[in-house]
Amino acid sequence: MKNANWKIKLGLALVIISIPIFLALPLIPFLEIETNVKVTLATVLLIVAEVVFWSGGLLLGKELFTKYKSYLNPSNWFKKKTKTTEQELDD
Repeated sequence: MKNANWKIKLGLALVIISIPIFLALPLIPFLEIETNVKVTLATVLLIVAEVVFWSGGLLLGKELFTKYKSYLNPSNWFKKKTKTTEQELDD
């Protein structure tokens, strides 16, 4: 269990770290640097963010990754939660 615990923590940290990298992308056009540097910077940030995100996803595993990914999806933020089959069996 201890071996899996550090993987989950690191995976979750990597997924969370990728969010500010993605959020930095829309700020690049407002920087006062040359256009070719902006394009290069945006490309590098996008690639780094994707690699960090998917590396975290691999460490989390399929079940946890889809769970945390659904938390980050804005379309799921205001939906009512339904009972799972285990809760229905208990009732």
